[in-house]
Amino acid sequence: MKQKIMNFLREEEGASAVEYGLLVTLIALAIIGGANTLGKSINTMFNNAAGTVANPHPTTP
Repeated sequence: MKQKIMNFLREEEGASAVEYGLLVTLIALAIIGGANTLGKSINTMFNNAAGTVANPHPTTP
């Protein structure tokens, strides 16, 4: 019985799966954070463009 427990503790296949899962989670969080920041930036850019179209600056003749 003791030998079976020692073999179970030495087994590393499960650890690799957990490591890959954590890595995928971290990559997904980075992608979500980047997409969120990019979306806010694009939203600001379009709002500025819409404001310029709605209220153009007067031009001098």
